[in-house]
Amino acid sequence: MSPHTQAGAVPAVADDEARQSARIVIGLSLGALLSLALVGLASWQAGQRVHAEVLGLFFLLVSINLLVYRLTIRLEWMKTGLLGIAGGLFAYLIASGGESGTGPLWLYVLPPVIFYLTSLRAGTVMLTVMLIFTLVVFRFPQLPFVLTHYGTDFQLRFITTLLFESVCCFFMESSRRKARAEWMRLAEAHEQAAHTDSLTGLPNRRDMQRQLAEEFARYRRSGRHFSVCLIDLDLFKQINDDYGHDAGDTVLLAFAGLMERVCRESDRLCRWGGEEFLVLLPDTSLLQALSLAERLRDTVEHHTFRDHDRTLPVTLSAGVCSISQFDSIDALLRQADKQLYDAKSAGRNRIAPPVRRKGKRSPGA
Repeated sequence: MSPHTQAGAVPAVADDEARQSARIVIGLSLGALLSLALVGLASWQAGQRVHAEVLGLFFLLVSINLLVYRLTIRLEWMKTGLLGIAGGLFAYLIASGGESGTGPLWLYVLPPVIFYLTSLRAGTVMLTVMLIFTLVVFRFPQLPFVLTHYGTDFQLRFITTLLFESVCCFFMESSRRKARAEWMRLAEAHEQAAHTDSLTGLPNRRDMQRQLAEEFARYRRSGRHFSVCLIDLDLFKQINDDYGHDAGDTVLLAFAGLMERVCRESDRLCRWGGEEFLVLLPDTSLLQALSLAERLRDTVEHHTFRDHDRTLPVTLSAGVCSISQFDSIDALLRQADKQLYDAKSAGRNRIAPPVRRKGKRSPGA
């Protein structure tokens, strides 16, 4: 049987992180628009028309990037667009010097933004390319696209400080991502533990109650019936008393494995509590559920349960019900519990209501 996929807090956390990331990227874009508008306006008033017009072009590109996100809601597209715009602005400010040669100073904001928007590897590559481009501009000021000249002291200090900041940002972002990955791993483990029986690995009662509610809601919408089978291992306390609790755990583990082999892939199993198990059978009539329960009972009866060199006596009793007879999950489970009680009262190792097995009716029919 395929493992049951848990639906819980971890996916919700991932959704919250995606929304938070979108808000941060939008905030960065709006901050970039404000800075471009203010610096561009100041440049225009100072008579640096070309510089103001180029900044206006980048303002337009950031606006278009935001509009595309608004229309598509594709966060990765917006991140890629913003990185491309930042790279272009970097190249322009280094090559032109910006206003009064102060353009490169705006680039100190790029390392943390780049590492946040992309992977550590891609961010490292992008910053490396930017540093190489900067060295080319500093080393060859006669190139046609280089519009300014930087002093040696400025070149050395700028490269050193930008490189130092980039390295620091790399390690801080790496630490943040490792901490997040560990937190997510712990959250997933906690979520799994909250919905899984620690001994058998089957879903626990809490998770099965959620699945029952979902299946009942589907039944109310579509009218597709389902059944449940409530199972109890006979005289399990006696096994614990006579052979020890380790032997009892061995029986529970072996029985859980038998259930997974006998039940269908669509059936949902859980450890209901103690030696009780519950099987939810979607799209299954009462007759079909009784047939499966009887097959499981027969498999357990003929299976040899062993603990070390000892053979353990194990049988089961079960109560089976279909939702078609009830108007709530509580009523369904109460009836399944009553059927289980009837099966045990009739002598154990049987199914209630009784079913025909191997050419004859089960005992107590």
